[in-house]
Amino acid sequence: MARGNQRDLARQKNLKKQQEAAKGSKKSGDPKKRMENDADILRKKQAAADARKEAERLANLKKK
Repeated sequence: MARGNQRDLARQKNLKKQQEAAKGSKKSGDPKKRMENDADILRKKQAAADARKEAERLANLKKK
């Protein structure tokens, strides 16, 4: 037996890798709903960023 315990170690490593991958895949359900929800969140973030930039712009105009 030339490989020794390499086969067992490879199995253990692969099992650990599969378990880690299973942990990371928390997103489940309908992909279209998930995409729409993610897009809605990004729209809200963008609107907040635009409002903040506009407030900064107005504050700079008042200073001048």
